[in-house]
Amino acid sequence: MIGVLAQTFNQPTLDYHALAPEIILAGVVVLLLLVDLFVDETRKWALSTIAGMGVLAAFIPIVTLALSDDGPRVMFGGGYVVDDFSLVVKALFLLSAYVVILMSSNYVEEGDYHQGEYYFLLLTSVLGMVMMGSSRDLVSIFVALEFLSIPAYMLAAWRKRDVKSNEAGMKYFLLGVFASAVMLYGMSLVYGMSGTTLLSGIQGYLAEKGNEPITTLAIMFIVVGFAFKVSAVPFHTWAPDTYEGAPTPIAAFLSVASKAAGFVALLALVFVAFPAAKDVWQPLFWVLAALTMTVGNLVALRQTNIVRLFAYSSIAQGGFILMPLAVVGNNAQAREDALTAVVTYLIIYAAMNLGAFAVIIAVARKTRSGEISSYGGLFDYAPGLAVAMSFFLFSLAGIPPFGGWIAKFGVFKALLAAGGSWAVILAVIGAVNSVVALFYYAGVAREMFMNPAPDGDTTPVRVPQALVAALGITAAVTLLVGVLPNVVLHFGDLSTFLPQG
Repeated sequence: MIGVLAQTFNQPTLDYHALAPEIILAGVVVLLLLVDLFVDETRKWALSTIAGMGVLAAFIPIVTLALSDDGPRVMFGGGYVVDDFSLVVKALFLLSAYVVILMSSNYVEEGDYHQGEYYFLLLTSVLGMVMMGSSRDLVSIFVALEFLSIPAYMLAAWRKRDVKSNEAGMKYFLLGVFASAVMLYGMSLVYGMSGTTLLSGIQGYLAEKGNEPITTLAIMFIVVGFAFKVSAVPFHTWAPDTYEGAPTPIAAFLSVASKAAGFVALLALVFVAFPAAKDVWQPLFWVLAALTMTVGNLVALRQTNIVRLFAYSSIAQGGFILMPLAVVGNNAQAREDALTAVVTYLIIYAAMNLGAFAVIIAVARKTRSGEISSYGGLFDYAPGLAVAMSFFLFSLAGIPPFGGWIAKFGVFKALLAAGGSWAVILAVIGAVNSVVALFYYAGVAREMFMNPAPDGDTTPVRVPQALVAALGITAAVTLLVGVLPNVVLHFGDLSTFLPQG
């Protein structure tokens, strides 16, 4: 009788060590609300400190879990897994969030942007991203996606009195809801066919039944939903206006952490749920990668606003990250190379793009302008910022010895190792786009070093300590990875522990 009752009321076994990052983040979110409620306006600066320390505290169990020898920790019947892959991407989310908090500290305080609510929503979105890293079930993936997206919609429209910020939030919200609906419909079709929401169960069903017309439709709907999150063309139209209208730290957050979360979900779906359906998603990723790179770079050439330029740069960079997924199904080695290339690219891209946005925030404190022309003469009155921005620009272009070169090298290596004419054609398209991207990145550098300040004002830029720390962290990582690529490649190799079909 006791055995029957135990089975009837069977509760999932929880590994609190494995769930420690999520538990700590949830606790910090609650603490932020309480502190904001009882602290007076003159001490609101403490909220950014609490948020930053909370993110670092959540990083500690990531380290302890990585050092333990217990192997993957599986919970909820296989729907939530903490393995090497999830630890790497969770570390990426948390460290990116910490840099964004450093970038936000003075920006939010000086702008009087309701600091308690700001950090509450920011860490709630980060919690959704951390959950995404371990999600191996359609339901948990969707819950994590909405958990990270809904706060981001509100953060994009944070400057309530700014028309552009209102437009940014509205566009992001409306298109995001539409993409979520399309994706959820595809997930419901998959569940209706397979009878399970577990990714491993879906893999077994597709391996047994093969591709059917309804399977093709369902997978395409799911890919389209996540294509919106990673701003792949033609689902990118929200990104430029949202980045321009949102607070600049949030634009950086969306371009790095939110994009990375979308790619993490795609990796889990492609490698765990849909490996048997490569004939469906592989051509789709090929087209998305080629279009996203090309459109993003060509439109970026015509931009005069620095944030819009980086919005289209982010779109183009997403195309590069998609490239290995277009050949991932060719063979076992191609799967391993593609997974390593994508994770490595996400890590390096986070450092160099966050660094570039940190410079944008610092320069805007003086110029109060987002125009590229306002960067004229930057080297004369802020040489440190000009040099740092050059590091990030040429890293994004893939020029050695900056970190971006190893990211692009990994992508092209994965394509050429996969073999086949389509892989070679995509590699050629990527090479051409790398050259095109260099033009607009070099254009910003030329403005900083060769043109005079537009208003003749060469007053030095005052950079707050928190922003200096963000610049120091991102610049150090960008240079270290470029000079010692094996450091980041080691973490990329850990991604191969993601279960594959």
